[in-house]
Amino acid sequence: MLEIGALREAPEVVRQALSRRGWKDTSVVDEAVALDKERRRLLTELQAHQAATNAEAALVGRLMRRRERAKAQDKIRELGRRKEIVKALADQAQARQDALDALLLTIPNSPHESVPAGRTADDNVLVHLRGDQPMFDFEPRPHWELAELHGLVDFARGTKVAGAGFPFYVGDGARIQRALLRFFLREAASAGYLEVQPPLVVNEASALGTGQLPDKEGQMYHLPGNNLYLVPTGEVPLTNLYRGEVISADSLPVKLCGHTPCWRREAGSYGKDVRGLNRLHQFDKVEIVQIVHPATSYAVLDEMVRHAEKLLTALRLPYRRMLMCTGDMGFNQTKQYDLEVWSAGQQRWLEVSSVSNFETYQAQRLKLRYRSKGGRPRLAHTLNGSALALPRILAALLENNQQADGSVRIPPVLGRYADMESDWIIRAA
Repeated sequence: MLEIGALREAPEVVRQALSRRGWKDTSVVDEAVALDKERRRLLTELQAHQAATNAEAALVGRLMRRRERAKAQDKIRELGRRKEIVKALADQAQARQDALDALLLTIPNSPHESVPAGRTADDNVLVHLRGDQPMFDFEPRPHWELAELHGLVDFARGTKVAGAGFPFYVGDGARIQRALLRFFLREAASAGYLEVQPPLVVNEASALGTGQLPDKEGQMYHLPGNNLYLVPTGEVPLTNLYRGEVISADSLPVKLCGHTPCWRREAGSYGKDVRGLNRLHQFDKVEIVQIVHPATSYAVLDEMVRHAEKLLTALRLPYRRMLMCTGDMGFNQTKQYDLEVWSAGQQRWLEVSSVSNFETYQAQRLKLRYRSKGGRPRLAHTLNGSALALPRILAALLENNQQADGSVRIPPVLGRYADMESDWIIRAA
């Protein structure tokens, strides 16, 4: 969430940031500033009464030592009344703090100045395009037809066992999944990321810390008996690894990667965009996370984008990099790039990665700080990116590498990760 200092010192800047995101009513800024002002007034009054209480307690001690018991009893009664005032002021200040914290959770992050203003995906900016879209002398099939032809993905039995959006990967389909995961994790390790195998459920504090709550509550699977959430992305447990801690500046950057299944309810999704592997309720993903010094975070953002792009290049997938506009960017991000691969069978672009800088927005919620030698703790910057999400990668691999006879030629880089020949061709049985 936003630092209250930013609201207190420059409320007009925050109003402008909200307006860039498309907010017409920015009165929430005035509400937050008013709550903060009242909270600080109460704290000042509280501190004055606490000082007076301590002074009167000391006076009672001196009177008792001088055996002036009558005067001491009068002071004790006065001290009791002042303690009641202190408690009332403390309760009021805490109530204002709780209200302020709740209000701050509803205010999105401020976009970086380089983020284009816009309202919808049509306003996103194409930054980079790489690779040629494959040309066929036959009508290319969508991946769900190829998956059925080769027995790679069983959507029907997945629906029977768990419901729509929970497919089985079978045979070469499972081998491709395994190869992709091994490839992505190996490349992350080569780039200096520490591999972590995190829990697959998180508590409410963790979901609040990275901004899934309260913004995306309806998208997560909730286990009410334990008040836990299935992870919607590996970003949540990985970033929360250092929640509430102060990291030495000498340890920055902290670079983490991990493979997790991800669960998302995808409420409201419908139509052609949910066909096949386009939008699932459970899917696998390798996530990369960095915790960095604020001075380096935008250079690190570019570095993380290049890492994800390197994977797509190795897989020989045509892709484009989009800079998300203010209206299509995530609630928590200051700047976000999406990477999209070309889907030859569907003739459309499929998002396979989002790479984002949050600046201090997550760190403020997480109380995640760093300390330079001799300095005071300061909020770190956090970043994360998909490197990569599997379902649409598999879809694009099938569609872009299909042959006229229906076979699919798998990119050579994956063969060794699946214990297969580099010339890996999937043929119809």
